[in-house]
Formats: sequence, structure tokens, C-alpha cells
Amino acid sequence: MNSSRFEAVIFDCDGVMFDTTKANTAYYNHILDHFGKPEMTPEQFAYAHMHTVDEALVHLFGDEAERAAAFAFRSQMSYLPFLRFMRIEPDLMSLLAYLRPAFRTAIATNRTDTMQRVLQSNGLSAAFDLVVTALDVAKPKPYPDQLNKILTHFNLKPKQAVYIGDSEVDAAAADAAGVPFAAYANRKLDARYHISRLRQVKDILNSPS
Repeated sequence: MNSSRFEAVIFDCDGVMFDTTKANTAYYNHILDHFGKPEMTPEQFAYAHMHTVDEALVHLFGDEAERAAAFAFRSQMSYLPFLRFMRIEPDLMSLLAYLRPAFRTAIATNRTDTMQRVLQSNGLSAAFDLVVTALDVAKPKPYPDQLNKILTHFNLKPKQAVYIGDSEVDAAAADAAGVPFAAYANRKLDARYHISRLRQVKDILNSPS
């Protein structure tokens, strides 16, 4: 039985559920290399990490013709070769075992058509009650659409959920939706909670306020 004031725990994917630094770097550099472009700068990676793939490609390809070609190339690419670079974050599996079935679990991610493959390949398809990607809403993060969709699905008030994220767009989405935000491994973010390990989510759920 759940005695917490929270009813749902919502996760971002990249940087929270998984360390996807190597995967995303390899993915976007592969596209850039196909068009004879240099590898991403740290600034370009930081942008791509937070935003949708479409937004990232717009950011990486300034020329309109090259951008259209990059979109076409990406659409026929398989994400499978890059899954091997992803690493499940420590404590994720044990945290999910702790949460279910007492708490609702959901994902709000700016990933698009790769999210289901990521879950399937890691045996996590049944671990979440709802997965909301950038394809499922009118506006991705930093807009609150994904979190609002999850709240509506579960018939919850914003204060009954907590969102775990690691980026500025996560923090902005949580703030816009009125959902308490837990910043994961990023002390620079404005957040109600700051955690360095996912197991600390248990402390949040059991805290009196």
C-alpha cells in the first residue's frame, strides 16, 4: 500500500534512466560523417542531448538542402547499432522494483521513434504504465504537454507526481506543469530536490514535505 503523498514517478530517459552520452554522440556523429561534417562540439552535443532528433538536426545542419538530406538519411537509419553504447543507470532496476505496483510509473522523453526499441532491448517494456515521447504531444519539452498528458491519463494533480530529469528542458517542463522536479546529477538546475543516485527517489517519496 502506498502511504506517500505522491502517486506517480515520471522519468526522463537520456541521462536519467540511461547514460546515453556515447550512444547519442555516436548516433549524431554518424549522420554528420555521412555528409562530410566534423564531429559535434560539446555545445552541439549538449543541445542534441536535451532536444528532439528533429530539433537536433536543425541545429546541426544550417543549410536547408543539407538539412533535408540529413532528415532523409536519418529516417532510413536503424538505431540498433547504437543501443550497445547505452548503459542503464545504477539503481534503476531496483528502484522500479520498489515502485511497482504501489506507484504509477511513466516516461516523459524528447526521444521519438527510438524509445520503444530502447525499452524492449533492455527488458523494460512492462516496467512503465505510460510512455510519452515527443511524437505523442503537440509540443515537446520544455513545454509541459508530456507531463500534462501523463497527469490527465492517471487523473492526478501536479503535486501528486514527481518528475526526475537532468536538463534545463526537463526543469522548465516540470515548472510549467507545476510538477515537483527532482534534478538528477545536475546541481545547476533549479529544483525542489537534488539527487545523485536514483535510489534517493525513495527518500523523496517517503519525505513528509
